[in-house]
Amino acid sequence: MLRLNIERLERRYEALREPDFGDDIPELISAAPPIPTEEQVRQRAYELFEARGREHGHDREDWLQAEAEILAITQTDSGRVMVAA
Repeated sequence: MLRLNIERLERRYEALREPDFGDDIPELISAAPPIPTEEQVRQRAYELFEARGREHGHDREDWLQAEAEILAITQTDSGRVMVAA
């Protein structure tokens, strides 16, 4: 009886330790949202800075706005997400 319990616990442990995604891995990877590169964000943030008349003190705002815009454009282009304007 004790041996059966040990074997059952070992099977549960193995099942938890090694999840089996099977053939779904490529699908899971392609479903992940694209990540904008730092260079893309930097360029767009600089454009926002220039559009504001090079007014300093808004670097964090510009960076976050640039990330949001690039992510929204990338997701829309990939056909996964439509962004409301």
